[in-house]
Amino acid sequence: MLNIDRDLGRFKDIVKGRVRKDLRRYMSSGELLGRKGKEVVSIPLPQIGIPRLRYGDNEQGVGQGEGDGAGSGPRAGDAAGEHVLEVEITVEELAEILGEELQLPRIEPKGERQSSAEKAKYTGISVVGPESLRHNKRTFKQALKRAIASGTYNPRRPIIVPIKDDKRYRTFELDTKPRSAAVVVYMMDVSGSMGAEQKEIVRSEAFWIDTWLQHNYDDVETRFIIHDASAREVDRDTFFRTRESGGTLISSAYKLCLEILDKHFPPHEWNIYTFHFSDGDNWSQSDTRTCVELLRSRLVPMSNQFSYAQVDSQYGSGQFIKDLDEAFGDDESVVLSRIANRGAIMDSIKELLSAGR
Repeated sequence: MLNIDRDLGRFKDIVKGRVRKDLRRYMSSGELLGRKGKEVVSIPLPQIGIPRLRYGDNEQGVGQGEGDGAGSGPRAGDAAGEHVLEVEITVEELAEILGEELQLPRIEPKGERQSSAEKAKYTGISVVGPESLRHNKRTFKQALKRAIASGTYNPRRPIIVPIKDDKRYRTFELDTKPRSAAVVVYMMDVSGSMGAEQKEIVRSEAFWIDTWLQHNYDDVETRFIIHDASAREVDRDTFFRTRESGGTLISSAYKLCLEILDKHFPPHEWNIYTFHFSDGDNWSQSDTRTCVELLRSRLVPMSNQFSYAQVDSQYGSGQFIKDLDEAFGDDESVVLSRIANRGAIMDSIKELLSAGR
């Protein structure tokens, strides 16, 4: 058993090493997104070859007659085959690898909220209670004391039968402890200038950001908003798969985000992270001014960090990130990042998360 455990540990180390080596490829390809379970992620590792059995030369054949010995088909070999091996790695381990490779600082949560999950804490012993909480050791100890005191105890035939008065029960209190909690709101531009490539980049980046934040908090809630000229809240699957088009009114997303936060996530109880992904093309400068005002007066002050990542697009103007930089260039709680292509996802995530807020 020890050998098996040691071999399993070595294999896990190999898997982690492969993931580290190809982390940039995984982050840019998006191939992990459909493989995420509640606690583990299934990762294809084509670099790990599975050896094939090689048999010794068999000089005696079962056929008769002479053969020419020159076959035209493929011949057996002793090299490792190029197989894709599906291995599972926990989301926790994936987050550790991400943090180590990008040198991300640990996030120090600011606020706490009361956890909805209460834990029973045993505090004492009582003479009444449900049978499910009966303390057997205390019960038999009490029965033994009673038998000795009454003179009915026979050491040669030590049979103890507890009666009702002997029974003892555990008492408990429900202990509700504050836990650090975070809400992450992802907003994505799905207007006509955001193509399939841009949305896939957003999808990959959101996955890795979510993996890191889940690693840092006890409780993480996620909300998803898509917008073109109007905004609506959607589920995770719709956020990642939607194919919409239209004009762009960025302020609609910020207004909806504020509605959700005001209704469900008070800032004194929740650590709030907001991420907006767009190609930087807005309907008008007037709406951009509205966005800046919403950010300055409400959204930025209530957030641990507001992050804006702009995906390069041949159809988008790319102006919005310039406007935000002009308005919030000196504000450390506003982080801006430009994603030129898939290969820039890793660098963008480092830019967005390196502050550790």
